[in-house]
Amino acid sequence: MNIDERAMKSLVEESQDLQSVALRDARASHKELQDIGASRAGQAPDLDRIREYAVGRRKVLKAGGFGLGVLASSGLLSTAWGSKVSAIVNRPVSYQAEVDIQIFQTACSLENLAVATYEAALGLPFVTENAVIKTFAETTMMQHAEHCAAFNAQTESLGGQRQEGTSPKYTPIVEDAKAGLTDVLAVIKLAATLEEVAGDTYHANLSLLSDGNMRLLMGSVQGVEVQHLATLRAVGALIEGGAPELVAIPTDLAALPAAAGSVSFPEPFEEPNLASPPEEGAVK
Repeated sequence: MNIDERAMKSLVEESQDLQSVALRDARASHKELQDIGASRAGQAPDLDRIREYAVGRRKVLKAGGFGLGVLASSGLLSTAWGSKVSAIVNRPVSYQAEVDIQIFQTACSLENLAVATYEAALGLPFVTENAVIKTFAETTMMQHAEHCAAFNAQTESLGGQRQEGTSPKYTPIVEDAKAGLTDVLAVIKLAATLEEVAGDTYHANLSLLSDGNMRLLMGSVQGVEVQHLATLRAVGALIEGGAPELVAIPTDLAALPAAAGSVSFPEPFEEPNLASPPEEGAVK
């Protein structure tokens, strides 16, 4: 496959521009978050705020949020795996740490899992043989690692513990899926699911953060995850539609199907159906 290296570099730079904004927001808020962390040091978590979150969380669960609606509609809620996920989601809210810290730790657990998944994908020959997909995977893996570093920095600034592990809910799913990664489409679908989980989680949890700078960081990172997801959806649709030759830079614009753009954003406002609740990936 012929690849226009200059065009490829330009696209990577565009992706990195969005990434740079997210990381800039993280650096800008570091000192302020340290001050917030210092003011909370030695104090018990704000129980009123945790109770307020718990009430809102029960409403989300009742409406089938945090992935339970998806499990139910697909018939997986009654399976052993569905029961395991449901048990994690229905655990009571932790009173041992501030909600802000739990949100950042859970976010980092998802980023760590994304890094591990892309790293595993890059070890598969059918992934690396396509220069476009290989470059995307390498760039995206790096960005996820940077997201986790930013979230861990925020966590430490608030007096919390770094999250070095992966999501307890989605890690078993990824491990089970690895045996079925026999072609590039399967890899793309798995990666797209993880990107959707991350984007949904940041969407659902952003408003629960207590500080504007924290929300700015999470919103900026969410934008990067949505970009990843849109790219994966478009590439996956081309491959599934029998046009893998169009996954190229530059591509044949005249040959692209009419739905090439809309497939990346099937809904104008997507519900955060796969969101992970704040405490799910918190350090115990």
